[in-house]
Amino acid sequence: MPGRIGRLILAPALPSFLEAYPEIDIELGVTDRAVDLVGEGVDCVLRVGPLGDSGLIARTIGTLPLINVASPDYLARHGSPETPADLGRHWAVNYASPSTGRVEPWEWVDQGALRATPMRGRVTVNSAEAYIACCLAGLGLIQIPAYDVRPHLEAGELVEVLRDHRAEPLPATLLYPHRQHLSRRVQVFAEWLEALLRDALHGTPGA
Repeated sequence: MPGRIGRLILAPALPSFLEAYPEIDIELGVTDRAVDLVGEGVDCVLRVGPLGDSGLIARTIGTLPLINVASPDYLARHGSPETPADLGRHWAVNYASPSTGRVEPWEWVDQGALRATPMRGRVTVNSAEAYIACCLAGLGLIQIPAYDVRPHLEAGELVEVLRDHRAEPLPATLLYPHRQHLSRRVQVFAEWLEALLRDALHGTPGA
């Protein structure tokens, strides 16, 4: 699963799962790249974002609201964008997909249609940890799942901007190689994980 979901949400909750199911052990892989379930012998994977036509069994968990944020230091130096038309005079921390290397454009929804524009930026990263760290350092705007920056928002370390111009929420999906190979242990874990994520990912005030 993605690194920050594994660290912030799953790991703290694992003691309760292991206590409830003492005969199940967990081998947890955390990475932001796309995992080859069959080739790497993985029972299930949590994928965030649009799915390709992989032939895998998919179980929808929900969606992750995306918000636009910047540090107070950045906003003091560059001002706060009020509409997407202001983005041309701003900087972003650019995010490159760990799987493809493609730099993601800045997105927002306008009257039901998805819009996108490339953003100028002096720093490009390929992990969520670096993405947030660079934003905290005042290097530019970012678009990020709300759960990812909840503590920083509450502490005033980051500020939401362009609240009325958010990107589309990201789908969160559990994928399995094939239903006939889905053991009861994996089913139990998947059901527990689904309930955990539904509560955690949508618990951000105003998200």
